Formats: sequence, structure tokens, C-alpha cells
Amino acid sequence: MNAKSETTIGNARIVLADRVIERGWIAFSDGHVAEFGEGDGPAGCEDAGGDLVMPGLIELHTDHLEAHYEPRPKVFWNPIAAVVSYDGQLATCGITTVLDSLRVGRDDDVRDGGLAEAITSARDAGMMRVDHFLHLRCEIPMPNVLDEMQELIGRPDVRLMSLMDHTPGQRQFRDEAKLRIYYRGKGGKTDAELDVMFERRTAYQKAYAETNLREVVAQAHAHKIPLASHDDTTGENVTDAIRDRVSVAEFPTTMEAAHALHQAGIGILMGAPNVVRGGSHSGNIAAVDLAREGLLDILSSDYVPSSLLMGALQLPRHVPAIDLAAAVRTVTKAPAEAVGLHDRGEIAVGKRADLIRVHVAHDVPVVRAVWRKGQRVA
Repeated sequence: MNAKSETTIGNARIVLADRVIERGWIAFSDGHVAEFGEGDGPAGCEDAGGDLVMPGLIELHTDHLEAHYEPRPKVFWNPIAAVVSYDGQLATCGITTVLDSLRVGRDDDVRDGGLAEAITSARDAGMMRVDHFLHLRCEIPMPNVLDEMQELIGRPDVRLMSLMDHTPGQRQFRDEAKLRIYYRGKGGKTDAELDVMFERRTAYQKAYAETNLREVVAQAHAHKIPLASHDDTTGENVTDAIRDRVSVAEFPTTMEAAHALHQAGIGILMGAPNVVRGGSHSGNIAAVDLAREGLLDILSSDYVPSSLLMGALQLPRHVPAIDLAAAVRTVTKAPAEAVGLHDRGEIAVGKRADLIRVHVAHDVPVVRAVWRKGQRVA
């Protein structure tokens, strides 16, 4: 046993990348995993009471920060305070690394609030509990997407860019009626207002999408930033993703697209809320159905931070071929590797001590402790 270990936890179910130690101990020192083993831990170690100890969760796609910045329609919060509140929520949900998904290419009525700058300010002031990087959600048809991309793409914390096109009548919202329901609920827009919006977006796609797409893809590759496709639905969508050299496909909407993406070696990311709810909120393919076909690589909390842990822990029940270690990989090791964060995402000697202790009762996981680089943050 290494005498320098600052923290040692015993009587834990330790989730490794390939197996679970049903009763073991783990020690971490100087921000990294130092040792772990089976059986009784050293004298004086912290008793986990049989709880799970696993790597901290890694989130690649969440826009939940917007809910803290605009908690009610047209009610805007102090952006730094919003970031700190959001960060605290992520930590208590077991997320130790997050890619904050920021809109790039906005409608005129959508405010940004300087969220990228607020993230930087909060980080520099030591106000964050978890590691924050950026995911640029590029809305390809929007006329301002290239200008907004140029403002952010040179930042060292940009780890992922996604190619989005929410023009009505395609991809996630092939059924325009579902898109209307979404916008009525989210922004309280009337059908007359939505008619104007949909007409404008269709015109934008015809005028700008092709040129914008080529430039966004070129800039991402020039800056060596991984690319994600979004809501792939058809074989043509998959062909485009392969052409653009995307490495992650977010939320494919059909089994046809998912099979083609998998065959092309593109990692498939689905929403954890989809797992928890038993299906997509917009009526597309269920994440569990993809998991049963061996087509699920990564889970994302999307719009419910607590769903990431809950969805991962529910996967083995829905898909017996997926054991606990494999399920946890979808929210730890797999997303870490997808964006080049090879120093974290698994319990292994020398890896970052980003760890969580989890108790499960009534099928609901409760995060009892969170360590980031070995320091207790929640």
C-alpha cells in the first residue's frame, strides 16, 4: 500500500472499464488513481458502505446551461451566476467533465448572453466544481453561423463541433407538427409566428446551408476539432457524415441510419432521457432498441443532467448483453476517447482521480460524493 495516498475508500463496488470488483478498495494521491484492489482495504480507509465507486461521468452534449441563463421565457439571469448554478447541478449528478453545448448560428430572437465568456470568467475565478470544455452546435443554414464560429473556434477549450440543421420537415423533425409542439412549449410561440419562422428557416437553408457547411467542416478539420453529425435519418445523411469525416453521430433517428453509421466506424451517441423514458420525445428511434442491436456507444444527458447516471445504470436491465461495466463505459471511457481526453474516463493507475460514489435506492441513483483530480467537490 502506498503511504502517500491522500484518500482511500474501502467496502465499495468498484466499476472498472472491463469488470466490477464486487468488494474492493481504491486509493488516490496527487490527483490520480494510485492503487486499487479486491477485498478489505487498509485500516482507517473511508467506508463506502457497499456503494458503487466509478469514474466521474463525461458529458458531450448538454444545452442545459440555457435553462439556468433563461429560467423563464425572456427572463435572463446573470450569466456567471447561471454558469455556477449549472456547474453545481452537474457535479451533484456525478458529471466531472462537461462539454457545454453553445449555439453557433442563432435566430434573431435568441440571446447568447456571453455564455462562453461567463464560463471563462467562472473558471478563472476558481468558481467551478467540474471541468468545462465547449461544444459548438453549428446551425448550418443560419446566415450568422460563420461569424459566430470564428469568434469561438480558436479557443483552446473547444473540444467538439456538431453540424446541425433544424430546418422544418427533415431529420429530427420530419413531422412538422412535432416541431410546432416543441416550439409552442419551449417559447410559447403562436402558429402564426411559427409560420413566419419556418418559412424563414427554409429560405435560409436554400440560401446558405451548402456554403456554410463546407466552411464549418474545413475550419473544424483545420483546428483538429472532432466533428459530430446530428439527427442522421437517411442513407444520404450518413453519406454526408462520412464525406465530412465526422467521428460521432448524435441522435440518429432511424435504425437504417444507425446501422450505416456503425458500419462506417462512426460512434453513435444517444440521449439518456430516451433510455429513462423508454423512447424519444420526438417520436424517433428508441436508444434501447439501438443498444440491443449493438449500435449504442455513448450516452448524453442532453436536457436532463441527472439522466446520464440513471440511464447508464438502467441499460443492463433493458439489454442483458450489456453488463454494468459496459454500461458505465458509455458515460465515461467512450465519451472521453471520442474527444481526446485520454487522461480520464476509467479507473486505472495513473488516470485522473475523477471519481463518484453512488448509492442506489428505489431504482434511483444518488451521488453521495464527487472527487475531481482527487479533491472532494460535492
